[in-house]
Amino acid sequence: MRRALELATLGRGKVSPNPMVGCVIEHDGRIIGEGWHQRYGEAHAERNAIFSIKPDDEYLLPESTVYVTLEPCSHYGKQPPCADLLIEKRVKRVVCCNDDPNPLVAGQGFEKLRKAGIVVETGLLAEYGRELNARFFTFFEQKRPYIILKWAQTPDGFIAGAGGVPVKISGDLSHRLVHRWRSEEDAIMVGTNTARTDNPRLNVRLVPGRNPVRIVIDKSLQLADNLHLFDQSQPTLVYNFIKTDTVGQTRSIQLLADQPLLPQLLADLYERRVQSVLVEGGTALLESFIEAGLWDEMRVFRSHGMLQEGITAPRVRGRLIETERVGEDQLTIYRP
Repeated sequence: MRRALELATLGRGKVSPNPMVGCVIEHDGRIIGEGWHQRYGEAHAERNAIFSIKPDDEYLLPESTVYVTLEPCSHYGKQPPCADLLIEKRVKRVVCCNDDPNPLVAGQGFEKLRKAGIVVETGLLAEYGRELNARFFTFFEQKRPYIILKWAQTPDGFIAGAGGVPVKISGDLSHRLVHRWRSEEDAIMVGTNTARTDNPRLNVRLVPGRNPVRIVIDKSLQLADNLHLFDQSQPTLVYNFIKTDTVGQTRSIQLLADQPLLPQLLADLYERRVQSVLVEGGTALLESFIEAGLWDEMRVFRSHGMLQEGITAPRVRGRLIETERVGEDQLTIYRP
């Protein structure tokens, strides 16, 4: 199962809104097939594992165990049901990390397998399975995207220079890592001030990978049209209190001014099937997520250079999960 979990991670950034899934097929202590869900819309892990088996070993399937990180699907989507394929191949046993929280599956895959006489065992390394697909589970269980708050700060606690002037705080290796993170999440978000002062592109340039959906909060629609955010190079959502319309790949979405903003915004992203958001600033936006308790990870880079004055970084909360060096910087990761 650890091998299946390892295989599943190879789909990171390529399979959303589907979950990452890995599968290993074992017979008498020997792996005879393995696979993972490689890209959204393409074959699922179980199908890839089964069709990786050498022709000379196919006869072993009825006496084999299938280790898979998530409940085999039971419905037709982009691909036919994996539960049906396992039944067709008459596998002996299926061992799984987690039940699928998607209402289209939600135990029905296991039920199909058991009715067909296949032994089903669940819960093996379940905690690791939930960690692997934290975005997928958060989306279905909490009806909102998985929220990652990210910023870089100086040792004296500043996130930008005086007046919000952009300052390079973290190093080149950290920048490259952030671009990899962007490629792995569905969307990336900034507030009005960051959009105006930094004029970010919010795309993936330093590593291979897909661009996320860009999100900006511009309550009064004050941002200039010539900002990189509005260059039509990738889908962009502009949440505001003025209007709803679409121009090219830029979609303005009106929210209610007399209701809390973030719950409305996250509810809209849920309806759009956005499963994860990387929030890159600024301080006011980051703090709003923290104060509302609407976050799942906090990733903070700390550099060596002092600023003496500037925009104060958000106050770190939560439980320290991990600390590592990234070039000259220290990266710390927190959970609520």
